[in-house]
Amino acid sequence: MSDYVQVYTTTETREDAGKIAKDIVAKRLAACAQIQGPVESTFWWEGSLNTAEEWVLVMKTRKDLLKDLELRIQELHPYEVPEIIASSISGGNSDYFRWLDSETGK
Repeated sequence: MSDYVQVYTTTETREDAGKIAKDIVAKRLAACAQIQGPVESTFWWEGSLNTAEEWVLVMKTRKDLLKDLELRIQELHPYEVPEIIASSISGGNSDYFRWLDSETGK
């Protein structure tokens, strides 16, 4: 199962998350993208402690597409330093992974 990853990013608005989700799925860089939120984030930025409302975007893709997906997120993302975290998927429904293969990288 290590051939697959779940990629996580956050955006300031629902609209930004939707724009990224539609673009990367349309380009087949991910088989699906789910938007969750809003969530409250607390973080340091430029020496100040901040709290902000954000939207979470979770994408499922093949590991071999990760670099291209990361680059596309960076192109579309309004943040100067977007959070892009990928986690290997260690197991799951084999039918789902066949579907994921069929819907990515075409």
